[in-house]
Amino acid sequence: MISARADVVGSLIRPPELLAAQEQLAVGTLTPAEFKKIEDGAVDQAVAQQEQAGLEVVTDGEMRRQSFQSQMTAAVEGFGEHTLEAFLWGEWRGDPQVGNWNLGRPSNLGVVDKLRRRRHLSAEEFAYLRARTRRTAKITLPSPSLWVNFWSRERSGHVYPTLEAFLLDVVEILREEVEELVRLGATYIQIDAPHYALLIDPHTRAFYEQQAGSGKWWLERAIELDNAVMGAAPSHVTCGFHLCRGNQGSRWLAEGSYEPIAPMLFRKIKAKRLLLEYDDARSGSFEPLRYMPDDKMVVLGLVTTKSSRLETREELSERIGEASRYVPLERLALSPQCGFATSIVGNRISLEDQTHKLRLVVETAQRIWD
Repeated sequence: MISARADVVGSLIRPPELLAAQEQLAVGTLTPAEFKKIEDGAVDQAVAQQEQAGLEVVTDGEMRRQSFQSQMTAAVEGFGEHTLEAFLWGEWRGDPQVGNWNLGRPSNLGVVDKLRRRRHLSAEEFAYLRARTRRTAKITLPSPSLWVNFWSRERSGHVYPTLEAFLLDVVEILREEVEELVRLGATYIQIDAPHYALLIDPHTRAFYEQQAGSGKWWLERAIELDNAVMGAAPSHVTCGFHLCRGNQGSRWLAEGSYEPIAPMLFRKIKAKRLLLEYDDARSGSFEPLRYMPDDKMVVLGLVTTKSSRLETREELSERIGEASRYVPLERLALSPQCGFATSIVGNRISLEDQTHKLRLVVETAQRIWD
């Protein structure tokens, strides 16, 4: 199992030149070859930034993705026409400085044909990353049950009469992806599963109950689907599992303690490394960690990616000490609360802020565990 005490969730802020290149590619003023060179350069910068910060685990910053989950729809046919809003819709809440942001579910959202994989989702991302670092190369995949958003009774029923039938095909595609990543040498694969925390908050739980049934039943079934994907990884591969409460434009979707889902989720999920959002009071106390089995590590997401506020080492050390009342210090680690740019929208912080926060994670981890 990966034992790194300083971790990074996945995405990093896209540099301005990459965002500009994406727009130029879309309108045809930049060739695919020219764009690929700029995109590769953005990944190289992301890797260098993480290594310079001292991280033992690095990602490619998700520079090749529109959203953390968009590699699925980019690689697989059947999802139908959609825009970035397919990954952003919801009632986003923020502090007074950023305000709220309400994007309704797109009316045309819904899988429209049998899913068929054209290429692997993240194999190219991993192969490029692995060739450019000697650190542990982490690759992230979306949770299968996250795709409940893309099933519609009206639009999808002719090909997938039930949500279950659709999700089973999603699971199979993700299992094949895990197998390919392992074949290429991946040792740390993270499943991103923000929708679990949405079950905590009545504000966001209603949609999932409408789509899939009662919250308790859906929680248990969602865990089974995630476990089926992680079951494709052999024992030498560490599976991580990331929970957050929404992360777009420094806004969030849900709040509340992990208590309602912790007994079942922490005990039944196969992942050995759980990355949990804990950057402010919206996450509740550390008390639900008492349900954490002895064979799992908990990566505390204490450093916020939503604002430029820089926590102190003393503050982080104190909070890690509080968490160690429920999980021994030797099974704890530290990370940012989420990605810095879950989609190309990004959060309201600068590249310089991002650098400071990554270094803080490493310096605090060294202070506590070295």
